Amino acid sequence: MRAFHLSWLAFFVCFFAWFAMAPLMPLAKGEFHLGADQIANINIAAVAVTIFGRLLIGPLCDSLGPRRTYAGLLLLGSLPVFGMLLVHDYASLLLVRMAIGIVGAGFVITQYHTSVMFAPNVVGTANATVAGWGNAGGGVAQAVMPWVLAGLVALGVGTGLGWRAAMLVPGALMVIVGVLYWKYTQDCPQGDYRDLRRRGIAVSSGKGGGWGAFRLAARNYRVWMLFVTYAGCFGIELFVHGVAAGYYVDHFGLNLGAAGLAVGGFGLLALFARALGGLASDRLARRHGLPARSRLLCVLMLCEGLGLLWFSGAQGAGIAVAAMLAFGLCTHMACGATYALVPFIDRKALGGVAGIVGAGGNVGAVAAGFLQKATGSVQHSFLYLGGFVIAGSLCALAVRFGHEHTAREERLYQESLQLDRADGPAPAVLAID
Repeated sequence: MRAFHLSWLAFFVCFFAWFAMAPLMPLAKGEFHLGADQIANINIAAVAVTIFGRLLIGPLCDSLGPRRTYAGLLLLGSLPVFGMLLVHDYASLLLVRMAIGIVGAGFVITQYHTSVMFAPNVVGTANATVAGWGNAGGGVAQAVMPWVLAGLVALGVGTGLGWRAAMLVPGALMVIVGVLYWKYTQDCPQGDYRDLRRRGIAVSSGKGGGWGAFRLAARNYRVWMLFVTYAGCFGIELFVHGVAAGYYVDHFGLNLGAAGLAVGGFGLLALFARALGGLASDRLARRHGLPARSRLLCVLMLCEGLGLLWFSGAQGAGIAVAAMLAFGLCTHMACGATYALVPFIDRKALGGVAGIVGAGGNVGAVAAGFLQKATGSVQHSFLYLGGFVIAGSLCALAVRFGHEHTAREERLYQESLQLDRADGPAPAVLAID
């Protein structure tokens, strides 16, 4: 449970730092006289670099272990967050926002760590809960950062320095949690990866170490189906965090605080909605088997797509917020349902599977950013994205499992239920050779 709580807390501060600048962008826009195209470039940069980070971080978890990987990411990732103090023009803002984007790779470590710590009967709920509570950091950033700035201004700090100095808060949080993660977690239920290997116990997820596991995952078509579905749920979530506050200000005339609270409500849905998606997946799997997880994901994405179409046509701020919360609920639940499937794709390539699927979310966000540049309208972008999500829901139905695979997972599932009833320790998902 230390891994459970510290992994969601670590991703919470990563997500907080990742999008702490988003509600302050109107101030940077005014100071640097940024155009719509430059704003779009900054939003794309903030999520594009995370694609490579997530592809890299999965194999690192296999080779170094999640404890060392997460602690290193938090401590090194805090440097560009502090670097926001040095921003002085469009180019430096673009560079720093891109560098901060690497902390979004923490999601893969969070999912990896809980996947090896929890048994098949609860792993979907565990994965979805830690991801949801962590994702709430984006909503908290949208709501809190304008108030942090207001506090600094009240203390006599100028607005120009104030929005930069406000970034000290997420940077300091990353350093604190990085130290806690190093001190109080372990890699898997059996202990530390390096200690286990010194005792002759192999703990890598596949032959050839972490990159061997990555290649094994890349050859599995199910991974790429979930890559697409995650692009259609988490990619949308990232896009909303990046552009929604500015959209409410420009399109509906809300002030900075009101826009931040509106988008913060979307982010705070993650406190329960991701967990609800994972819990529903676990419950349906208990009654109807592994294929029920794929069908649930398809239904959630279909509802998300319809909600996006509603949001794109909203004419008033009140209706827009209601539509955003409606599709946001389905978006977060679909994210949870996606990673409730991830541990069952290929246990020998868990790090590779988690990394590739996680990267799909950022690919979706980058594609949405380029779509915004092409259309020149956030409203039209949401319209087209709704159609993409509806089409992408079919990929969830394509995630099918053979009889042998299903039987093996059912056996592990029943074993975990028996141990749970006996109040014994649940078996780890990680296979130890």
